Amino acid sequence: MTLLEISLFFIVPAIAAAINSVAGGGTFLTFPVFIMGGLTPLQANVMSTIALWPGTISSSYGYRKVLSTSYKSLLPLFIICIIGGTLGSVTLLNTSEVVFKKLVPWLLLIATLIFTFGKYGVALLHKYFPNGKKQQGLAFCIQSLISFYGGYFGAGIGILMLAMLQIMGYSNIHQMNAIKILLGAAINLATVIIFICAGAVIWNLAAIMIAGGVFGGYAGTRLALKVSPERIRILVSIIGFSMSAYFFLSVV
Repeated sequence: MTLLEISLFFIVPAIAAAINSVAGGGTFLTFPVFIMGGLTPLQANVMSTIALWPGTISSSYGYRKVLSTSYKSLLPLFIICIIGGTLGSVTLLNTSEVVFKKLVPWLLLIATLIFTFGKYGVALLHKYFPNGKKQQGLAFCIQSLISFYGGYFGAGIGILMLAMLQIMGYSNIHQMNAIKILLGAAINLATVIIFICAGAVIWNLAAIMIAGGVFGGYAGTRLALKVSPERIRILVSIIGFSMSAYFFLSVV
């Protein structure tokens, strides 16, 4: 492996993990870059999860002071995340490389649309489903779908989880971001375990990517109060739509 490749597989996950900490959408960077770096789409998807999961752990540590809720109250959501992430990752590993390659542009486009316009869906859900315990069942159903999708592909799940948390009655954005990162870490924990057990991890790359992800994840929480999330989201949306167009053209 050349020095350039080592730098690429460290720096890209670091930047992506920092983006996840500030605004979300880091997968839009790692996934296409890993493919351009020589991985197959399926490998790139697996290694994106492996690279960014440790970053969610370090981000969670950075957000620990604003969590201000009991872990016990989040237990049902953690269980849903683990089950959904497991089912999604198993489904991914049973998807053929040919089929997944054809799905890639559609997955990127759908994820980018969710990431870019999801806030309008959040407002709509909040309007028709007011906060309160009555909506807990709906929130759990939504989180089940999010968790499955997170285990299968995962890009753009942050905005969906914010919608779910609003339905459950959360309103403090810093607290919601902290919980969102914890739930994302739970989904990816299940996914990572499945990938490791299935022998889908490329370990010589994983060590470099994980180091970058941990560094970027913690550094991102330090920058979160200094950088405008909206500007980062615009940049990520541009990357997402550009990569969607690229893969649509390359598949056709």
